[in-house]
Amino acid sequence: MTGTDGTSNERQSTETDGVSRRSFVAVTGATMVGALGFGTTAAADVGGQSDHYFTVHMENHSNGNTLSTSLEGGDDSKPVPLSPVVYAVHREDEPIYSRGELARDNGLESLAEDGSPGRLVSSLRDRDSVVEAGKRAVPIGADGPGPLLPGGTYEFETESYDSDRSLSLSLVTMFVQSNDLFYSLGGPSGLALFADGQPTNGNVNDRVALWDAGTEINQEPGVGDHQAPRQRAKGVGDVERNTVVPVADINGYDYPDLRDVLILRVTAH
Repeated sequence: MTGTDGTSNERQSTETDGVSRRSFVAVTGATMVGALGFGTTAAADVGGQSDHYFTVHMENHSNGNTLSTSLEGGDDSKPVPLSPVVYAVHREDEPIYSRGELARDNGLESLAEDGSPGRLVSSLRDRDSVVEAGKRAVPIGADGPGPLLPGGTYEFETESYDSDRSLSLSLVTMFVQSNDLFYSLGGPSGLALFADGQPTNGNVNDRVALWDAGTEINQEPGVGDHQAPRQRAKGVGDVERNTVVPVADINGYDYPDLRDVLILRVTAH
């Protein structure tokens, strides 16, 4: 049975609202598995249906060489863990953030800085335009919640929706080797689930971008001591009061190509 956050009831009890420092430290020091294959998902056979639900599948495609840093020695390259995913199915709106505005007091800061999804999920469920909101914090095959490590997958299903409805899917996950960066699907307004009555199907990496929450001063990715894998506690860091913008608009550090970090697919049924 599907729960209110789009995950099965059997699995909901294992979801938590954060990622432990122990998990982050473990991944930065461990030997990483190889990268997954990258390709486009074939469209599902959904002809003639008016109602559809969607499976969202996100794989961590990084490995130990994905993120190059200025460090010398064996720690100069690192993988890119991803935080638990927060998602919302919504009517026309910008439910999580707006470009060029300060981050809202809705839990985005906690997700972007510490990988903690709980507050953002709660605020989305209270938003009038949102018809479904939830999180995925347990990788497929894992015994409990944790970050998405190389080779790992988060997956969830939405409720069923009529193709006549104008609904979008917004999704965010933290770029863990950073101070306050997050990947976002479809930008502030999300990804349309239907176009001309046809459901979205396939690889949607071309609709994903890396964003800066503007809440904490950026340090070199994979190196900064105020970043989740290395900070002494949640919320530690130099406060920044800038607006939410795509990382591409900021002059600063270099970040890996998206295709080297994740694969995101949306499949209609």
